[in-house]
Amino acid sequence: MIEIGTIARRVIANVERVIIGKHDEVERLLVALLCRGHVLIEDVPGVGKTMLAKSIARSIGCSFRRIQCTPDILPSDITGTSIYNQKTGEFEFRPGPIVAQIVLADEVNRATPKTQSALLEAMEERQVTVDGLAVMLPSPFIVLATQNPIEYEGTFPLPEAQLDRFLMRLRLGYPSPEAETTLLTSQDHGHPIDLLEQVVSAEEVMAAQAAVLDIYVDELIKRYIVDLVGASRAHPDIYLGASPRGSLALLRASQARAALAGRDYVVPDDVKALAASILAHRIIISPSARIRSVEGETLIADLLERVPVPGAIPSPVAR
Repeated sequence: MIEIGTIARRVIANVERVIIGKHDEVERLLVALLCRGHVLIEDVPGVGKTMLAKSIARSIGCSFRRIQCTPDILPSDITGTSIYNQKTGEFEFRPGPIVAQIVLADEVNRATPKTQSALLEAMEERQVTVDGLAVMLPSPFIVLATQNPIEYEGTFPLPEAQLDRFLMRLRLGYPSPEAETTLLTSQDHGHPIDLLEQVVSAEEVMAAQAAVLDIYVDELIKRYIVDLVGASRAHPDIYLGASPRGSLALLRASQARAALAGRDYVVPDDVKALAASILAHRIIISPSARIRSVEGETLIADLLERVPVPGAIPSPVAR
């Protein structure tokens, strides 16, 4: 079996030359890449969201395109358009920025719903259709979308259908004082991303993506995932629970995390470590819970406490 852990560690070490003090977040982004999943990075400006996407693209030698979402951007500005060639007398497809391997949709919630929907086909079907012509997107393909959770003026919140297309939601957060000091020192004579080199090939990444599917998942682990997602549909503070797509996303991500750890099998800790990132944005919190400022991550943590872990011995209190 291909050494998935070795490939991932090389990429993570390379990215951390630019993104300092965010090991867990970088690792989870690698998990999403290995699962062929897309990531929503929700955080305030200036914490390194764009640099993270660029660093990943450079580390694996993939093409990178950035889409700056604004209220006046059109779907054709993303997917591309057909232009008439007077010399040949035929229409030619001019690809938009979505036709790349690593795509950063910056401030995606500032685009109109019509433009946001242009991303749906690309994210789910890995193709775009322009004037009846279906254009396949390159592999590996991943969309990294960002949004500011603080400023809502002039924004269009992502609908649940589009949120469900993202494998996981990440928050980078502010760096620690030590990491921020190291960050300042690293940019004394320029930005470290200018010196970042490719450490693995796109072919190695695709081979790793295929190998992740062979990671063994016991029936007890599958049932644990189903029970966990099912509990989200019955929680009193959750208006709408996660869909079966959430169950599959948690399964695939757990396989990738196990591979990164050098294991060929999934353990319950893999599921628990990724549950909040994968399920929190897939649930709709009830109005009464919103009034109490309850967050999705808090509810998922509560579910992890309630749902029994396979092989665990119940405590005397639980009995």
